[in-house]
Amino acid sequence: MNRARLAFDPAEQARLKALYPQHFRATDAGRITGWVLLGGMALLVAYALWHLGFSLARIGTGLAQLFHFLTLMMPPDPGKQLPLYMHALGETLAIAFLGTFAGAVLALPFGLLAAKNVVRNPLIHTLVRRVLDVFRGVDKLIWALIYVTVVGLGPFAGILAIATSSIGELGKLFSEAVEASDHKPVEGITASGGGPLEGVRFGLFPQVLPVLASQILYYFESNSRQSTIVGIVGAGGLGLHLAEQIRILEWQKVSFLILMMLIMVAVIDFISSRLRFAIIGRRSVRV
Repeated sequence: MNRARLAFDPAEQARLKALYPQHFRATDAGRITGWVLLGGMALLVAYALWHLGFSLARIGTGLAQLFHFLTLMMPPDPGKQLPLYMHALGETLAIAFLGTFAGAVLALPFGLLAAKNVVRNPLIHTLVRRVLDVFRGVDKLIWALIYVTVVGLGPFAGILAIATSSIGELGKLFSEAVEASDHKPVEGITASGGGPLEGVRFGLFPQVLPVLASQILYYFESNSRQSTIVGIVGAGGLGLHLAEQIRILEWQKVSFLILMMLIMVAVIDFISSRLRFAIIGRRSVRV
């Protein structure tokens, strides 16, 4: 306790600095390294701003243009398209739900195969992890462009894009949750005569299922936003109508669609947070 008080006593710190100045000042090598790193970062930032054409005048012009667009968007008005937009909202939610559900179902076996404490063969779990890297290394928007070309316009392409990306993202999270679990229950089941499948079913799943369910809910919340974005490239939902209204300069309808998206995300975030709280408790979920 006395040591703690001395450590935070300014007078004592000043006395120690006077007695042992060499322990409180940075070495010449440390100073040089710090200045070199700081100078290098400053040069990189300056070069990036110059190369990308950064200009305060352009920012000022852009802000004025943004204010002009905001005035054109007020008040939000769907016109006679409200039933169509409500149908598109349901389509967006369906894309997010089905894409997340399909991605989670397919990610589970990938996650088990990628976990080192389930598959002992390093070649197998390394190969599975690289496959997951491919799935999550390509953005959902790129997957949507690919699937729109393959299966055509519409929500089916959006579902495939969300599902494909979710396989990689959830598969990685699932494997990490499995690796962080306690392996003693699995060892106890196998020592009692149970096989590997029984060990996973009765020893592993009860530990990790709450965590996996929480991760799935979080990704459904995230994918509800992403499903709007993939719709802009033709994958259905609100995004498709948003792109169309921007193209024909119907700014009041654009603002109404954006408002619908914000309300949808807020409601899903509220419900998802409560469900995750119910599954894994207050300590693990911040509401």
